[in-house]
Amino acid sequence: MLYMVEMIVQIPQSLDPELAAKIKLEEKEYSQKLQRQGQWRHLWRVVGEYANVSIFDAASNDELHTLLSGLPLFPYMQIKVTPLANHPSSIVQE
Repeated sequence: MLYMVEMIVQIPQSLDPELAAKIKLEEKEYSQKLQRQGQWRHLWRVVGEYANVSIFDAASNDELHTLLSGLPLFPYMQIKVTPLANHPSSIVQE
């Protein structure tokens, strides 16, 4: 199943800068692993915000939740998930 996932990152100003840098590096490694595995299909930055819009491919809602909650930045995110379905006018069917 495909999901559109909107993520807004809100790291507290009080978080130690070294810890924040460590978490961001772990986030990059984890996200790139999911991309290589085909589970994180697309990743776009939202211009002017510390946010992204992504397309995930997961077998179930539970699997998607596991993937998202595994993000090192998860505790600092607002996440909105929208399940996607094929559109009958699309020339590409997933």
